[in-house]
Amino acid sequence: MGIEADDIAPERFLEDVEMRVGEVVDVADFPEARKDVYKLEVDFGDETRQSAAGLTDNYDREDLLGSQVVAVVNLGTVSIAGFESQCLVTGVDDADGDVVHLRPEREVPNGTRVY
Repeated sequence: MGIEADDIAPERFLEDVEMRVGEVVDVADFPEARKDVYKLEVDFGDETRQSAAGLTDNYDREDLLGSQVVAVVNLGTVSIAGFESQCLVTGVDDADGDVVHLRPEREVPNGTRVY
């Protein structure tokens, strides 16, 4: 696996993409979705947003509740089976192809911007 994307100016990335740390305050099953995902409510300090997140393979609902996540908050809203996903919780695939969510190594205030 090589990194194939073209370089971009660092200031351009920070201008275009806004990522913030938030705390998962509610986790619900989402049987209406085509993929196996959870409905999440994420507290970013000044506001709470909802997200459809494919974290069901590696996480029980109780594992996610109260955990901090890194999310992209300026992608607009996407409708998934009638559910309005307002942010994208970030993650990576593990060796088995299951999603591992990205989070800070220690607790930070909700709403902290990633840079």
